[in-house]
Amino acid sequence: MIKYLIEAEFSCEGIVEKPDVIGAIFGQTEGLLGQDLDLRELQKSGRIGRIEVEITDEGGKSKGRILIPSSLDSSETSLIAASLETIERIGPCTAKIRVKSVKDVREAKRKYVLERGKDILKEMIKSEIPSTLELVEKIKEELRKDNLQSYQGLPCGPEILDSEEIIIVEGRADVINLLKNGIKNAIAIEGTSIPEPIIELSKKKVTTIFIDGDRGGELILKKLLEICDVDYIARAPDGKEVEELTSKEIFKALRARVPVERKSKELKEFIVA
Repeated sequence: MIKYLIEAEFSCEGIVEKPDVIGAIFGQTEGLLGQDLDLRELQKSGRIGRIEVEITDEGGKSKGRILIPSSLDSSETSLIAASLETIERIGPCTAKIRVKSVKDVREAKRKYVLERGKDILKEMIKSEIPSTLELVEKIKEELRKDNLQSYQGLPCGPEILDSEEIIIVEGRADVINLLKNGIKNAIAIEGTSIPEPIIELSKKKVTTIFIDGDRGGELILKKLLEICDVDYIARAPDGKEVEELTSKEIFKALRARVPVERKSKELKEFIVA
């Protein structure tokens, strides 16, 4: 693998051709650095690459550039480069050669890899953005499903129509509190009169009334029992409203719900407990 590129400039007091330059390089450096760094042997083994020569003629003189690729280490390559400056003649002409630079080809490759890597990363990011946005939209859609919704003007959870059971509560804040705790099938009366949608839903679904633990809850319950098809009754702890209950209190109250089929005396005792 090529590691370095020697670049040298030359000028001649006369007109020369490429074979003259290459002949001078091989001929006048032969034996200078010993057998191990002989250019002919190094080129045969592939440790020195093909020597390139560029020539321009002007005013009866030649000048140009010499490029020598090297897979030697840095110190050996430096010696090869320095040996070029010992050349005094090219063909029949007096000449002067000066090394302009010895470039690390691997550094150029590293720069290329870095820049190309940046471009590839940009393309990857561009291609990933649509899928990322799609994921965000899906998350938003799921969140919207969990938000407070409305059924014929009444505040409710998103599963009020899909669920086989519903929970009837007094107000909007009650529905919101149940939503926060993962209960998505509640609907609020929102007032003292019983809306027709509540009556219709109670006929189609298993219905639980979840009342506040106060006098107001008892009054609403009585109205609901009169005109709705109620299956269960749940009651908040004494003196508390459904909207202010903790998760533990909510689920405890729902687990303790009683069927409407119980004897009226037992039901009454549960309501006013």
